[in-house]
Amino acid sequence: MIRLLIVDDSPLMRRLLGRVFAAEGDFEIAFARDGAEALEKLAAFEPDVITLDVHMPGMDGLDCLDRIMLMRPCPVVMVSSLTEAGAGITLQALELGAVDFITKPERAVSLEIDTLAPKLVEKVRAAARARLRGSLRLTERVRLRSGLMSRAPAPIPRKRASAPATKRTIKAAPSTGLVLIGSSTGGPPALDAVLSRLPADFPWPVVVAQHMPGSFTGPLAQRLDKLCAITVTEAAYPMPLAPGHAYIGKGDADVIVSIRGSSPMVMAAPSLPEHRWHPSVDRLVDSAMQHFPSERLIGVLMTGMGSDGAQTMARLKEQGGRTIAEAEETAVVWGMPGELVRRGGAQVVAPLEQIADRIMDLVEGS
Repeated sequence: MIRLLIVDDSPLMRRLLGRVFAAEGDFEIAFARDGAEALEKLAAFEPDVITLDVHMPGMDGLDCLDRIMLMRPCPVVMVSSLTEAGAGITLQALELGAVDFITKPERAVSLEIDTLAPKLVEKVRAAARARLRGSLRLTERVRLRSGLMSRAPAPIPRKRASAPATKRTIKAAPSTGLVLIGSSTGGPPALDAVLSRLPADFPWPVVVAQHMPGSFTGPLAQRLDKLCAITVTEAAYPMPLAPGHAYIGKGDADVIVSIRGSSPMVMAAPSLPEHRWHPSVDRLVDSAMQHFPSERLIGVLMTGMGSDGAQTMARLKEQGGRTIAEAEETAVVWGMPGELVRRGGAQVVAPLEQIADRIMDLVEGS
């Protein structure tokens, strides 16, 4: 049985979510009406996974998440709105340690819950199996347990200091190749860890397919741009590919590489039904292989459930391209990179903190 704690101040939302998971037959469910009650049940119920509403009276979702990660780290799936403000708060939650998020429907939730249920259950199941970084806020946890830190909720820093850019320099001709990155569950913090280590003069463009709603990818790009030496932007419309730039595919669509005249471009494209998750990593890699020689492409597959990207990156390796899979010990969910490894499609398997250096090694060796 999976022990699930549902935290939401809405009685309707608690009832609907409870019904969805009770129907699965292998969830033991407890409920909390607010953050304070959630913390009380953290020790008593010992959940395997938590769904946590972002907006609650008193202790809000971020403050509650902060205390969960200090008192008893547990996989948490945030329940967020689809608004841009909701996206910003959700990205903060992912930085604090949340594994994933689900978005409330724009229409009445009671009318949409049956449609959302399969993906909701899949996300929560994946979160229950997720790997939390053992180092996550370790010093603060030790201080709390030793009585050196108050148990009262502490103010949460709403902005992070920019990560220092790597001092490594790259010797490679600009714009002669392309880096393709795919990620899903656990992806935003992983993208931060990789992109923030690339120098401002990184010679190849980077295109990212991160599974996310359309209202989230713009704030994600803005957040990463503040943390990275390279320029990070959302590929919401056709843009020329430029060195020293990373392009985040717009959510609820796909991101593809194309050629206009003689110039390589990145652009959003309407999502195709044969791809389950969007932006599709498979479609991104396939489009790049149509316009770049395989040996000028580097595919990177990081944390995420499912297998998106594994098939095309394995084919890329077969045709002379280079591929990197995130190692199991650092991936929040080792679905996508694990499938690439199982297919024999990973030239390099590396923990998250080494991926940027492996990318730079491959670019220099081109």
